[in-house]
Order: sequence, then C-alpha cells, then structure tokens
Amino acid sequence: MKKRILSAIVMLIIVIPVIWLGDEVFRIGVGIISLLALKEILDLKKSHKPYPYFVQFIAMVSLLLLVLTEYDGYSILYGITYRGIAILLLSLLGLSVFYDEKKYSSQDAFFLVGSILLLGTAFNAMILARMFDLYLFLYLILIFIFTDTFAMFMGMLFGRHKLIPKVSPKKTVEGSVLGSLIGTVVAVVFYHFFVAPISISIIIVTLLLSIIGQIGDLIFSKLKRENNIKDYSNLIPGHGGILDRLDSTIAIMLGFLIFYTLL
Repeated sequence: MKKRILSAIVMLIIVIPVIWLGDEVFRIGVGIISLLALKEILDLKKSHKPYPYFVQFIAMVSLLLLVLTEYDGYSILYGITYRGIAILLLSLLGLSVFYDEKKYSSQDAFFLVGSILLLGTAFNAMILARMFDLYLFLYLILIFIFTDTFAMFMGMLFGRHKLIPKVSPKKTVEGSVLGSLIGTVVAVVFYHFFVAPISISIIIVTLLLSIIGQIGDLIFSKLKRENNIKDYSNLIPGHGGILDRLDSTIAIMLGFLIFYTLL
C-alpha cells in the first residue's frame, strides 16, 4: 500500500503540470504515454517470438502520427496527413506476407493495426478534449477517477453479487452501480460550476460515459486474463502499467468522441 501511495504521489507531481500547461507539452506527454501503452500491447505475445523490430518501429510511428494528428487531418509533425498514416497501416498488413507466420502472421498484423487504431483514436481524443477546454478535460477525468474508486470501495462494503466473475472476479454489481452513480454526481456537479449549466442530457451523457469507462476496464481485464498476466507491466510500482491505469480513460475518451456535441 505504501508503494502504491508513493507511486500515486509521483504520478500526480508529473501529470498535473503537464495537464495544466497543455499545448505542446501536453501533446508530447500524451504521445509518450501512448507509445508506452503500445509497448505493453506488443509485450503481450508471451507465448510467441517478439514482433520483428522493423514491425515494432512502423507500429510506433503509425501510432504517434495518429495520436498527434489534429482534427482537421494535419499533424504537428511536418504536415503529415491521414494519407501517410494509411500508408503505414497498410505496410503493417503487407509485411505479414513477407515474414514467416511464426514471426509475424496476418493475425498478428490485424491485431496490431486494431490496437494502433484503438489507442491512437483514444489518445488523440484526449488531446482534443484538452484543446477544447481544460475544465471539460478535467470533467472527463473525474468520471474515471470517482467511478473507478467508488466502484472498488462500494463493492468492498456492499458487494454481494459478482458482475462478470470470469473476467474480473472482484467486481460486483453493487459496486458497479454505486460507482457509476457517485462518479456521475461528482462529475455533473463539477461540470455545472466550471464548464456550463447542467441539463438532463448532460446527466445522461455523464452516466453513459461512466458505464462506458467500466466496460473499458472489463475489456482490458479480459485481455489480461487471455494472456495470463496480472498487470500489463511493472512501470508504475503498485499500480501496474499504463493500460492498468488508463483502461477506463481510454474507453471514456472514445465515448467523448461520440457525445462531444452534447457537452
């Protein structure tokens, strides 16, 4: 527990200034985090040989370009457009033809491309949310923090019925429901005072984002179980890896892209 608390303090010391400064500092920070997240995905192949280094390089370049590409299609990296990203993604698929399937199969290629599109879109949405408004970004983060935290505590206090035991044995229906309710209330109150007056649609969207966040948590938990690992990495002592901490946030950011016109 002491290690977990110390790690959390260190993370806050690093993350808070990056979020506050925004602009290029935030873009670079998100870009680095996205690469670390992809590395954790690449390391999931415990029962096979690692991805070829050239494939890993193209995957990381593709992800970084997708993450840093602005909503109008142009990247801060020398005006590279979605055309360049498409070329790199197609290269990842095409390379599977030239490698032995034990080293890099077509299934590996499609899994890798899917991972890049998922992470790239989610982390790009994170940058867009921060570009729109600092407080809107904090509102989205609060949904994740309070839903995740109180789902755990409420589950420990009142949990009686397992949610999906095969995926996450410790999660309960009671914890999930109470976590979403508390997360929604806290985030909505913050939204009202710092973003804009609330409405029924804001309350509904916030609740949906909270639920989406929990689904994201379950998706990444299932991926861990399928790969027989407890954590994605040991990058953050006591917390695991980037994907262990940002699983819900990744899903919420995708949800933000769906509902942003309502916010």
